[in-house]
Amino acid sequence: MEGKMSNETCCPKFDPGPWDDKEIRWEGKKFAVDRVRSFLHIPLNFASVMKKNMANIEAAGAKTEETIVLADEDSLWGTNVFIDVAKDVPNTKMTAISGTFLSKVFEGPYRNTGIWMKEMKDYVKSKDRELKKLYFYYTTCPKCAKKYGKNYVVLLAQI
Repeated sequence: MEGKMSNETCCPKFDPGPWDDKEIRWEGKKFAVDRVRSFLHIPLNFASVMKKNMANIEAAGAKTEETIVLADEDSLWGTNVFIDVAKDVPNTKMTAISGTFLSKVFEGPYRNTGIWMKEMKDYVKSKDRELKKLYFYYTTCPKCAKKYGKNYVVLLAQI
């Protein structure tokens, strides 16, 4: 975050244990929704979209203990971003997600995304399940990932 000393972090250290090789059920889990512009899946305004939304979420007292940020990579030119919230946030597009998800944690550079997607599809198939939708949970910002020395990404396969 701007204004912080270089030895500080803005994202909590991620524990992959609760997310790796799990089945997760959500019923009406609330999310604030926004759109990030991209060029060939490379986000162009992710930081500004997150700053704006987090300010609105914090002002509404809707921040959750573990902020989950999901991305739905639905286009080369943009992605929908879902930020979990404790309650509705005024003047913000809201949605609720329900379903069963298989989750798997991956670690490494973002350029491995295609490999991770294939591994996740194979993982879902190995569980005799059918993939309906795939979400990416980016667990830390790039600066904090570098600071911690690990870039964890959770893939959530809605089944």
